Amino acid sequence: MTRTRLIARMLGLALVLALPWAGGDAAGQGTQKPQYGGTLDIGTVSVTLSALSWDPQDWNWKLNHDTGMFYEQLFAADLDKSVRKGGKHRFYADAWLPSDAIRGELAERWEWKENPLSVVLYLRKGVMFPEKPGVMKARELTAEDVVFSYDRLDKSPKKIPTYFDHVAKVEARDRHTVVFTFKEYNAEWDYRFGWGYYSAIVPKEMASVDPKNWKNAVGTGPFQLADFIQGNSQTYVKNPGYWDTEKLGGAAYKIPFVDKLVYRTIKDEATQHSALRTGKLDILEAIRWPVVDNLKKSAPQLKWSKWLNMSGTFLSMRVDQKPFGDIRVRRALNMAVNKQEIVSAYYGGNAELFAYPMHPDYHGYYEPLDKMPASVKELFTYDPVKAKKLLADAGYPSGFSFKVQVCSCAADHMDLLPLVAGYLEKVGVKLEIQPMEYGAFLSAMTTKTNAPGYFMNNGHTNPTTSIRKSFVTGQTWNPSQWADPSYDSKMHEVYLTRDEAKRQQMLREMTIEILDKAPYVWLPTPYVFTAWWPWVQNYNGELRAGAVRPGPIYARIWIDQEMKKKMGF
Repeated sequence: MTRTRLIARMLGLALVLALPWAGGDAAGQGTQKPQYGGTLDIGTVSVTLSALSWDPQDWNWKLNHDTGMFYEQLFAADLDKSVRKGGKHRFYADAWLPSDAIRGELAERWEWKENPLSVVLYLRKGVMFPEKPGVMKARELTAEDVVFSYDRLDKSPKKIPTYFDHVAKVEARDRHTVVFTFKEYNAEWDYRFGWGYYSAIVPKEMASVDPKNWKNAVGTGPFQLADFIQGNSQTYVKNPGYWDTEKLGGAAYKIPFVDKLVYRTIKDEATQHSALRTGKLDILEAIRWPVVDNLKKSAPQLKWSKWLNMSGTFLSMRVDQKPFGDIRVRRALNMAVNKQEIVSAYYGGNAELFAYPMHPDYHGYYEPLDKMPASVKELFTYDPVKAKKLLADAGYPSGFSFKVQVCSCAADHMDLLPLVAGYLEKVGVKLEIQPMEYGAFLSAMTTKTNAPGYFMNNGHTNPTTSIRKSFVTGQTWNPSQWADPSYDSKMHEVYLTRDEAKRQQMLREMTIEILDKAPYVWLPTPYVFTAWWPWVQNYNGELRAGAVRPGPIYARIWIDQEMKKKMGF
């Protein structure tokens, strides 16, 4: 940076700090009249990872993160209920929308019918797919597209077992009406095909092209995919014919506001922070605790939010292999790890001892540790003496060794796992640590070929799926290979239960049960930080408007170009 530019930036920063509109109002609204144009550069919550798939039929967890700008869904978060708009919701959760914060997106309205049990969805009229050369002409979204999208998912060999078992059939009643007929009630009916991980509505023309090729991607959303460079960036451009609006100050404005949206893939943590400090990134969504203080000092104009990670951290133990079929071994490894010391010494207090598999944000579903039975509390209490006794009782007085796979993409995991290994070694248990690139790491779990130990994060998803996906027999995200027919049956009853208060009680009990049986070494959950420059307007740190889907949030952001210029960027 030249001396002249540096002086200009410093003067600009001083000026901005003195301006009354620089920090926005109490709701994070900032300038009321939006500005159109410009580029929004984002280091997302998955800043180290490129897109893993463009095809919903692949059933990939990250799909909505990458395609949620151009593929829309039947439902989405009601962002008018955000803290930014004076509401109570922060929209941090990776895949949970409270029942009072769901709006129709492609579905304008819906109604339940009891005989037969069904939900009738009435689509918005006039929602358009833009023209995509070689794929389709511009045309209106119809009910046939919704049916086609469901059928593709349901017929996929990669489909999550039991996911759509409650659905009897899906039909297009007319051009704008879709009927889902159910075999039985499912408490996640709106999540499963409405706003969840695998709910994208694609045009029926995708049947005649390669949907895995990003160049064929086309949807009804606010942006369209314009470029993809593996390991570098994903570029989206404004869809000028987008149907939705943003209400500000009593007026409705067409969205999106920015002309271009760019995801930056940056694997090196120091490079991420440098890009933020120098304004090459407007937003960096996931910043680890150790660097926050330095960033605040080096770039004091940044705005911040703090959120408890929506993923639980744990060391999974395969219960279908020795020695982890013995509960004494699993409980021993939990007691051998000083989890409170990890909170204080490793995380510097920026973590919670217990926040998984239920998240504290799940009010009514979450039971704090101090309310848990003694047998669960014991697993979070450091007791190496008892750990050694349990290992001896299980036939391992001298301990044992086992392989643990970990993703090299996760800096905190690469730091934390050796610390966990150090605790376990004190009771005679040695770890063989195997770092893996993300693709191979994920494949090991999804193909059930993962090592006896598997060190990972797993998203909380929502109160029901958090339990189902990790602890129901045969599920994809079940690295411990937990299988218990009685537990499966209880999970099925949860989904059949319409009364939410009753479901909450059932899930609290199931959470206690699985914690007590310890298929994982349960580890603390860290806080994560998001930072953005004050020129980013109509934003307050919101992360997801559905299952890992930020598209509707980004479509409502504008760049205050005058502020950015005065700040020297």
